[in-house]
Amino acid sequence: MEVLKVSAKSNPNSVAGALAGVLRERGAAEIQAIGAGAVNQAVKAIAIARGFVAPSGMDLVCIPAFTDVVIDGEERTAVKIIVESR
Repeated sequence: MEVLKVSAKSNPNSVAGALAGVLRERGAAEIQAIGAGAVNQAVKAIAIARGFVAPSGMDLVCIPAFTDVVIDGEERTAVKIIVESR
């Protein structure tokens, strides 16, 4: 599954475009975000992407979870959101 990493500085429109492309190509994607700002941008991007793919008959659903990631040798907790078409 394609993993899209989102930061607090990510542009939600850009992430939404990438997410919509992955969803059209593969049917599902995973978004990873660390921190409140990054999660905020990720949720905005999912809402925008939903509008992008709705005309083609796709209805998106999200499955949130926590995951541990290693960054610079340090383990951090990230929010993982799996986005699929229903």
